[in-house]
Amino acid sequence: MLTGLFNALYGFVFHSFRSINRKVKSRLPVWRMKDETLEHVRSSIKVFKWIVLPTSLSYVFSVFYFFGEIPLDSMLWGMFVFFYSNFLPDLPSIYRRSKNNVGAKDLPWYKKYALLLLAPLLIWVLFSGVHLRWRTAETFHDFKSLTIYGVFLLTVGFLAFVRFPVSVGNITEIFSLPLYGVTGYLTHLKVDKIW
Repeated sequence: MLTGLFNALYGFVFHSFRSINRKVKSRLPVWRMKDETLEHVRSSIKVFKWIVLPTSLSYVFSVFYFFGEIPLDSMLWGMFVFFYSNFLPDLPSIYRRSKNNVGAKDLPWYKKYALLLLAPLLIWVLFSGVHLRWRTAETFHDFKSLTIYGVFLLTVGFLAFVRFPVSVGNITEIFSLPLYGVTGYLTHLKVDKIW
C-alpha cells in the first residue's frame, strides 16, 4: 500500500512542479526537480508511516471512545493537509524575485503571505493566463511562515469543524488541521535542513 502511495505521490508532485516550471519558463533542470521531489516524497512517506498514520488511528479511536464522535472527516482532511504542507513552502517560489533584482521594492506583508496561504488559487490563476506582477524575496522556509500558516489552518479548522455547543471532541477536530499541517511543514523544513 505504501509503495502505491509513494508512486502516486511522486508522480503527481513531479508532474505538477514540472508543469508549473514550464509555465513560468523556469531554468531549473529536470534532474534537480526529480531529486528534490524524491527527497521530499521519501521523507513525507516515512513521517506518514511512523508518526501520522499511527497518531491518526489513535486519534479516531480515542475521540470515539471518550466522546462518542467519529472524526473521520477531520482525520482524512488532516492527512490531505499533511501531504499538501510537505510541498507548500516550494509552491510560491514561482513568484520569487531573482537574486539579480536586489534593489527592487518588496511586497507588503499581506501580499507576501497571500502567496503562501493562497498558493493553489494563485497557481490556478497562473494557468488561467493571468500573470501577477507580484515578486518577493521571501522563501517561506522559516518558522515565521510556519507560524502564520498554523494560525491560518487553525482558523480554517474552526470554520470547518466547529459545532455549537462546542465539546471537547469538537475542539480536537478543530485543532487537527493545524497539527497535521504544521507536521507536514516541519517535515519539509527538516528535509531542507532548516532545523
